Amino acid sequence: MTAQDLSASASRYTSRKIRGRGVGDQSWQLRAYDMYHAVPEVRFAASWIGNAMAGARLYAGRRADDGTIEPAPDNHRAAEIVAQIAGGPDGQSKLLGAFGKHLTIPGEGWIVVRPNSEVLSPYAPEDGHDWRVLSVQEVRQQSGKLVAEIDGEDIPVPEGDPDAMDPDGPVAIRVWEPDPERSIEADSPVRSSLELLEELLLLNAAVKAIARSRITGRGVLLVPKGTRFPVTGTQNGGEDDLIEVFMAIAETAIRDPESAAATVPIILEVPADTIGDFKLIRFESDFDELALKLREEAIRRFATGLEIPAEILLGLGDVNHWGLWGLTAEAIRLGIEPKLGTVSYALTQQWLRPILEAEGDPDWHRWLVWYDTAPLRVRTNRSETALQVYDRHAISAAALRRETGFDESDAPDPHETEEPQDMTPDTPAPDLPVDESETEPATLPASAAVRDGLLAAADGMIWSALTVAGQTLRRTPACPRSERASFRDVEAASVHTLLPVAAEGVDQWRLLDGAWSRTPEIANRYGLDPACLTAALDSYTRSLIVAGIPHDYGLMPTILSSCLGEAA
Repeated sequence: MTAQDLSASASRYTSRKIRGRGVGDQSWQLRAYDMYHAVPEVRFAASWIGNAMAGARLYAGRRADDGTIEPAPDNHRAAEIVAQIAGGPDGQSKLLGAFGKHLTIPGEGWIVVRPNSEVLSPYAPEDGHDWRVLSVQEVRQQSGKLVAEIDGEDIPVPEGDPDAMDPDGPVAIRVWEPDPERSIEADSPVRSSLELLEELLLLNAAVKAIARSRITGRGVLLVPKGTRFPVTGTQNGGEDDLIEVFMAIAETAIRDPESAAATVPIILEVPADTIGDFKLIRFESDFDELALKLREEAIRRFATGLEIPAEILLGLGDVNHWGLWGLTAEAIRLGIEPKLGTVSYALTQQWLRPILEAEGDPDWHRWLVWYDTAPLRVRTNRSETALQVYDRHAISAAALRRETGFDESDAPDPHETEEPQDMTPDTPAPDLPVDESETEPATLPASAAVRDGLLAAADGMIWSALTVAGQTLRRTPACPRSERASFRDVEAASVHTLLPVAAEGVDQWRLLDGAWSRTPEIANRYGLDPACLTAALDSYTRSLIVAGIPHDYGLMPTILSSCLGEAA
């Protein structure tokens, strides 16, 4: 693959390309930035995507035959190159976070990389590179050349040779989301909402005018001419002029806008024969209330036009924690990972592979920069899960210490064993929708053999159901493709303890389809109601999957107590 074969969503700057770039009118990008500064919803969406992307991790990988990405060994040259991108993890986080905003607002951004021996930046290694992420406002064409504005200074970017890339020379990489109609142009979710956002600004101005308008808000009070107030005590036997009283109140409102006097309407004194009494005229319009509704509708339409679930922008007040996990997973899959893929592809094609090719690596075309979104999917507290998975020999002692808040200094001495011990926590078992009493119900069948046989049969069906659910779960969006290889060695019946599943996901992904086909046979064998037994096993297993908790045989008598009672 040569430089001329590179995809249109990532391109190095070369004289050949800048002369023939042929990009159409991109003035909409300036309007998009204006919306970012003027509309808080746009700023929130762009910042949310940027912050989410900043939490991902870049690594060097190689695509396996099954399509999964296998991480490169730590000592491989590809791993070293990726580790040095943007100066390391901190710089990579800032790079990805910046592109979260650029790809959301104008749909494109630039990466300018210069040898630090020329730049002498204190923030980069002396023998490394200075990495800068620039917006479309900071990179421009001038007399057929490319000029980048860095730290307020115009820096000419030398032309690159498309036939012989210099891995040590300055690099300017354009990264963009291709427009489906014309791939050389950029596209973004804000672009299609520009007219809607213009409408939202007008509605904001209308609401602002309504709030500020004293006539609209307070109205006009018509007062019969010559009306007088009783004496206030400051004058002997006199009367106070009504207008003077109202004017005094109005002056107070001007001096102190937060006082009650600020609500006084405008007063007009008219001949007494024209009105029989005091009248308050309000200049309210049906548009006042309509403007508020239209503004809410415009915000909702903008939220649905984004590449993340609308609830992220509109609020999560009505979403429980299971739904929140589901929305977050959907937002990562549809809104974050595609943008991470765009940046990763650019770094692969324009940085990693050219360097490996220049250094003579025969497999340079097989290595790529990839991303890991596992840090974005971590649950708030995985300590309990880590203890349970460690007991099943699925993670290391080091991983257990990390997830429970300890570090390697807390590891046992060499003469102490790190084999799994009895680590059952003293805390009560997690809440489940069943009675967790350890005592056996008084309605158990008299024959212990019958009871033990039923418990064993039910235990087998639950374990089989969790196994099938785990195998299916590995192929659902809950398990990203980049992570599926790591779940091959995890026992299928325990996969649900590592991957979050919303309550609706059990049916959506058909995790328990066919799990209870043998329940009628087992129920008839032990004289139970098949419907009761099916409901008890299904409810318990669903709760385990949604809560991410492993099956406990000790709870079987309690789970089946209602059905055993009916049998009695």
